[in-house]
Amino acid sequence: GRIIWQAITLIAEGLLIFAFASVNNLGLAIFFLTVFSVFVQAAEGSTYGIVPYVNRSAPGAVAGIVGAGGPTGAVLFGLGFRQIENVKHAYYFMASIVVLSGFSCLFVTIKGHRGLLFGKDVVLPPTLTVPVVAAKAQDNEEQEGTGTP
Repeated sequence: GRIIWQAITLIAEGLLIFAFASVNNLGLAIFFLTVFSVFVQAAEGSTYGIVPYVNRSAPGAVAGIVGAGGPTGAVLFGLGFRQIENVKHAYYFMASIVVLSGFSCLFVTIKGHRGLLFGKDVVLPPTLTVPVVAAKAQDNEEQEGTGTP
């Protein structure tokens, strides 16, 4: 369900950019931009909803990479707006990339989970890795009576 929602929000976001760039009415442009913003926030939330499933042992690293993607995309789109003379074409370019990103969700598979087009669900046992050295040191402290309760 998370990847489907990711795809829906990205495709809607891209279509709203197309709509925003195409209108000549200020009120309608503001409406499209407002609805676009809602879908941007939804897509960001759905992205972070997928993060824990990408790498169960290092979700912080994955979240860091995902977090770095936003500013990187902003800089690249900003450069695109500087290089493309017709602003409407720059918006169309940006919208196309966002819609293609949404369709790319069709090919996403996460280990243990079925993708939208292929793969199968596998039940993975929950894992908790406890460092052996720390656990032994704590046991030794508790046995000696020096550990805190």
